[in-house]
Amino acid sequence: MPSRRERANAIRALSMDAVQKANSGHPGAPMGMADIAEVLWHGQLKHNPNNPHWVDRDRFVLSNGHGSMLIYSLLHLTGYDVTLDDLKNFRQLNSRTPGHPELGYTPGVETTTGPLGQGIANAVGFALAEKIMAAQFNRDGHNIVDHQTYVFLGDGCMMEGISHEVCSLAGTLGLNKLTAFYDDNGISIDGQVTGWFSDDTPRRFESYGWHVIRNVDGHNADELEVALEAARESDKPTLICCKTTIGFGSPNKAGSESSHGAPLGLEEIELTKKELGWEYGPFEVPTRLYEEWDAKAKGQAAEDEWNQRFAAYAAEYPELAAEFKRRMAGDLPADFADKAAAYIAEVAAKGESIASRKASQNSLNAYGPLLPELLGGSADLAGSNLTLWSGCKGVTADDAAGNYVFYGVREFGMSAIMNGIALHGGLIPYGATFLMFMEYARNAVRMSALMKQRVLYVFTHDSIGLGEDGPTHQPIEQLASLRTTPNLDTWRPADAVESAVAWKYALERQHGPSALIFSRQNLDHQARSEQQIAAIEQGGYILRDCQGEPELILIATGSEVGLAVQAYQALTEQGRKVRVVSMPCTSVFDAQSAEYKQSVLPIEVGARIAIEAAHADYWYKYVGLDGRVIGMHSYGESAPAGQLFEVFGFTLDNVLSTAAELLED
Repeated sequence: MPSRRERANAIRALSMDAVQKANSGHPGAPMGMADIAEVLWHGQLKHNPNNPHWVDRDRFVLSNGHGSMLIYSLLHLTGYDVTLDDLKNFRQLNSRTPGHPELGYTPGVETTTGPLGQGIANAVGFALAEKIMAAQFNRDGHNIVDHQTYVFLGDGCMMEGISHEVCSLAGTLGLNKLTAFYDDNGISIDGQVTGWFSDDTPRRFESYGWHVIRNVDGHNADELEVALEAARESDKPTLICCKTTIGFGSPNKAGSESSHGAPLGLEEIELTKKELGWEYGPFEVPTRLYEEWDAKAKGQAAEDEWNQRFAAYAAEYPELAAEFKRRMAGDLPADFADKAAAYIAEVAAKGESIASRKASQNSLNAYGPLLPELLGGSADLAGSNLTLWSGCKGVTADDAAGNYVFYGVREFGMSAIMNGIALHGGLIPYGATFLMFMEYARNAVRMSALMKQRVLYVFTHDSIGLGEDGPTHQPIEQLASLRTTPNLDTWRPADAVESAVAWKYALERQHGPSALIFSRQNLDHQARSEQQIAAIEQGGYILRDCQGEPELILIATGSEVGLAVQAYQALTEQGRKVRVVSMPCTSVFDAQSAEYKQSVLPIEVGARIAIEAAHADYWYKYVGLDGRVIGMHSYGESAPAGQLFEVFGFTLDNVLSTAAELLED
C-alpha cells in the first residue's frame, strides 16, 4: 500500500516536471503544499471526477493560483479529464492547463485565480451561497444543500487588503462550512517575508470571529487530519495555519525564493527526486499510485446517494425541488420576460421624471418578487444607492434565508464575493456603490468579465451631477474604463424607461456581467413609441428624428439625453434636420448588425456631436475625428450640480453653438 508521502510525491514530481518542460511556472508552492493536498483530496473532499458540476460537491479554491500545477496534478491523479498530455502542455497556447487556473479551461477548476486574495474572496462567496441556499431549500430530514468550501492561500493572499475585507465578513456571517489552509512558508518573490509581513495572523483571524488552529505541521498527515475534523465540527469559519517548506524536497532550493517562481532545473529535479525517493522518470506515475488516487468510483457513489436523497426531497416537496433545479440551471422563471415587458410599458405610460437611481429601485420592486434567486447588497450605501426594495430581508449569521447582504464598506470584497456567489449557482447577485468607488472594486469587476459571470453591478452618483461632494466623488474616467472591458455590458439609462429595460436585459443575460449606471439627480421622461421601447435593448436607437436624412446627429447617454432633446427641438425650429440617438449601452450597440448600426448612425452623416458628462475621448469612435464631443477633460469641482454643468459646458447654449460651428464647417 503506497504511503501518504508517496502519494504527495506524485504531486511534487508532476509539478516539477511540468514547470521544467514549460520553462515557466511556480514549482515551490505545489511541492510545499502537496502533503496538505493529499490529506484533503485523498478521502476527505466530496467530489465526483465523472461530473465536475455535481451541485452538492465540495468547492475547492486555489487562491494562491500561481501554484496551479498543484490543482492540475490533483485533477489528473483523481480521475478528471486532465491527461498527461495536458500536463505536458502546461502554460502553452490553447492549453487546458494555463499558467493560472482559469474557469472553463480545465474540468474541476471552480474559479479563475491568480490576482492574489480574490480566491479567498470567491471562497467566501461560495460558502455564503451554500449557507443561503441551504436555508432557503433544506427541510427537516432533507439536507439537499450540504457541502464544504476549502481554500488554499499563502502569504501573498494574506497581505492583500481584500483578505481582510472578506474574512472579516465571513466571521460576522458565521460561515462555518468554510475552511482555509494557510500555507505559512515565510517566502514570497522578494525572499523572507519577515521584513515586510510581521502580522500575527492567527490573532488577526481570531479577531474576525474565526476558529483558528495554530502551528500545524503542513507535512504531517496526522496533524492535518485532526485539524480538518476540528474544522468540520466548528460553528465558525476555520483557518488552519500550516507551517510548510516551500519547494519541499529540493536539496538546494527548498525554503528559499529560488523555488518560488522559476523551474528548478534538470539537475536539481534529479537531486530532488533522489531526496524524495521518487524512482520514476519525467511525467511517470506508477499504476498502483493512480489506482490509489482514483476518486471516480467513490465520487460517483456519493453523487448517486445524493440523487436518491434529492428524489425523496422531490417526492415530498415537488415545487421546491423544481425551483431548486431551475435556479441551479440559471434559468429565469418562464413568465419573467412577459411580466417585465408589461412593467416597462407601465413605466412608459406613467412618464415620471425621477432620478435613475430611484427608477432602479422601482425596477427592483417590480422584478424582485418575480425572482427569488435575486441576492442584493450594497457597500454601506443602501440609502444612497437605493438597492433595498420592499421584499428585502437581510442575511445574518443566525438566519441566512434572506435575499440581501449588508457588505459594509468593502467595495472590492463585495464584488469578489459576488463572483463566488454567481459561480456557486442558484443566486443572481447584485451589489452597489458610487460609480467613483468602482475603482476600489476594479479588479473584481474585471474577473467577473473574464469569467463571464452573471454579476450585476449597480453604480450610482454617475457624474459631476452629484455636485457638492466634489471631485473625490465625481466620476470622470470610470465609464470609459468599464466600457472598454471585454464581456462587460455597461448601461447608463436616460430615464425610468431605459432603467427598467437595462435591469431586464442584465437579469436575462446569462454569460457576462453588467454595470448599471444611475444618476443622483432627476432625469426628464422621454416619450417613446412601442418600437422605440423595443429598440432600447439594441443598446443605441433613434429617440428623435427628422424627415429624410439628417444633417446632424446628436448622441447622448444618461442625464445628457435630455439636453440633446432640448437641442434637437431648438435646432428643428431653426429648420435644421437633426437626429437624436440615445445610446445607453455601447457594447450592446456595437454587437448589432452592420445594417442596424448604419440605420442609426449612417456613415454618410459626418456631422455628429456626442454629449456625456464623462471623459470625452471615448466618444471619438462614434463621432469621428471631424465630429465634436462635449465631455469632461479634467476633474470636477465642489459646487451645486447646476453650476457645474454650466461651467463644464453641458448647457443648451453650448450644444447649439457647437452644432452651428460644426454645420458651418
